[in-house]
Amino acid sequence: MKKLLSIAIILLVVFTSCKSGKKADISKDKITVAAYYFANYHTDDPRNIINKGAGWSEWELVKAAQPRFPGHHQPNVPAWRYTDEKDPKVMAQKIDAAADYGIDCFIFDWYMYEDGLFLNQCIDDGFLKAKNVDRINFALMWANHDWVDIQPYTRGTEQKLLYPGKVSPKRFDEICDFIIKEYFTKPNYWKIDDKAYFSVYDVQKFVEGFGSMEATKAAMDRMREKAIAAGLKGVHWNLVAWGNPILPVEKAPSNTPELIKMLGFDSSTSYVWIHHAELPETQTDYNIVRDVYFAYWDKAKTEYGVPYFPNVTMGWDPSPRCDLKSEWAPVGYPFMNTIGNNTPENFKTALQMTKDKLLADPNGPRILNINCWNEWTEGSYLEPDTINGMAYLEAVKAVFKN
Repeated sequence: MKKLLSIAIILLVVFTSCKSGKKADISKDKITVAAYYFANYHTDDPRNIINKGAGWSEWELVKAAQPRFPGHHQPNVPAWRYTDEKDPKVMAQKIDAAADYGIDCFIFDWYMYEDGLFLNQCIDDGFLKAKNVDRINFALMWANHDWVDIQPYTRGTEQKLLYPGKVSPKRFDEICDFIIKEYFTKPNYWKIDDKAYFSVYDVQKFVEGFGSMEATKAAMDRMREKAIAAGLKGVHWNLVAWGNPILPVEKAPSNTPELIKMLGFDSSTSYVWIHHAELPETQTDYNIVRDVYFAYWDKAKTEYGVPYFPNVTMGWDPSPRCDLKSEWAPVGYPFMNTIGNNTPENFKTALQMTKDKLLADPNGPRILNINCWNEWTEGSYLEPDTINGMAYLEAVKAVFKN
């Protein structure tokens, strides 16, 4: 009788999952694969119109890119062409590809400043209105860094600050209300233990807005309470940890473990390998960068005191953001060294190593993220190009879906 009951429960789980369009997975070793998504590939963003003109998106930098040193491959040409991500049909194509090839969640780089939203049309008009949006989960990584005018950047000139990342306590309370209503309560918003995942890119900028650690923690707790009042079990607060600054306005925190503990973050993660690995060569070998990052991962697991969700980076080449009139030299972002030898095969090996390392820890998390679904102007993307086609997505599928 117990055996028949168990079979019935399994069949019910499978049936329910099939009805929702999502495949059932009752394995305790199922790993959630998330991919960061950078939403600056749509036209008519109000801020971009002011700063770049009507019809502009970062596709313009991708189209104009050129080789800058011997052996440098540019431009990278998207196989899907230069589509507008605020179109629900365009996002539907991305959603199908992600779901078919083993991506469980898009983590959108989400921009909200003191004076309002930025780059939100991709999510609001494209992703959430796509007819197949229920095929994949989504979450927000609040990209609360200062936004400077570097698209493109003329070497040696002042990097003009356009939008400060710091927000006031009052504004943050408004942001909490907005994202709980508009995002957290969506059925496909990514939740961990029924808590809405919310990641913060620049924790120092976050604390600066409140003026103290105590006030910051109190604001985080209020957001948890608001989420519970909205029917969730709370907020899963995630901290993006980094050591090597990339953007010109970044300053690496010196006390990440202390920040995690005092503020009560639930987990930590990384955005890209080069936050933790130097690039000593013009084209630093992918596998060397991988091994340096893996050493950092070991350190993060032991020092941070919360689950650490590892990152796998596809590549790194921000040269499309370098003004073509400027001579290229590694003098600082975006004029910086790149990752080379990032073949689909080496990317697949990194994914498999990450999977094996996660599964080797019986009490560890079963989550990883990938940089990036579409960082075309930083040379890190899973979307197909005209050289490798779907090979990077095939690597994800081979490791996590087959």
